[in-house]
Amino acid sequence: MPAARTVLLTGAAGGLGTLMRELLPAYGYELRLLDMRPVEGAPDAFTADLGDPAQQGVLREAVRGADAVLHLAGISLEAPFPRVLRANVEGAYHLYEAARAEGVHRIVAASSNHAVGFTPRPRAGDPLVPVGTPHRPDTFYGLSKCFGEDLAQLYWDLHGVETVSVRIGSCVPEPTDVRMLSTWLSPGDAARLFHAALTAEEVGHTVVYGSSANTRLWWDLEPARALGYAPRDDAERYAEKLVGELGELDDANPDHAHLGGRFCTEPALWPY
Repeated sequence: MPAARTVLLTGAAGGLGTLMRELLPAYGYELRLLDMRPVEGAPDAFTADLGDPAQQGVLREAVRGADAVLHLAGISLEAPFPRVLRANVEGAYHLYEAARAEGVHRIVAASSNHAVGFTPRPRAGDPLVPVGTPHRPDTFYGLSKCFGEDLAQLYWDLHGVETVSVRIGSCVPEPTDVRMLSTWLSPGDAARLFHAALTAEEVGHTVVYGSSANTRLWWDLEPARALGYAPRDDAERYAEKLVGELGELDDANPDHAHLGGRFCTEPALWPY
């Protein structure tokens, strides 16, 4: 597939969407923006709630003529199931239907490590967690990401819509706790990974983990590297400060036992 130039970015007003609005144009993309809230500084952005069937005309218009979609919209923390259902499950379905109807054949979708959050955390000497590990969601949010991956597989098998589902770790400017020394995806590496996913050939439906080349990495990045992803960053440069303040992960602490961390015990709640 040739490099996509016009990319619809959903969730453009969110934290990750804002970072990608700043970083992706350097790769030659013209970003078309969509969010359920107005996007600051972008008066031409589309405003639509992906979960609302009445707003699907706006979604179809936003998708029309795009070369690809980078789907970052939705709830990114835990919330009551009806809210997750509307935003993440029905919203994803409406997006795929719009892409199918408008002939858009490449989607890069934000999945999450929380789709496998109850997978035990690797200890020293354990093999890296493969992308083929069974779904073990840690929350309704994680469950919605399992649905998103299966939806992507269905639309590839049934309609030929290709997807790279990126199980994002922790994409923030810098790690803020010791768990993130393993899961951190720097914003620069996120842009590199999304670019690789948008331009790789014949992806069908491919699931990859999304993190930087962290010394303490938990999961296998080889499927992402196979797309052309070449991470440059490593969270280890923050290790001395974070471990000094917070200590190493404790095998006896339930918050540290699984890939999902505190999502398995006391998940952060969506504030809106």
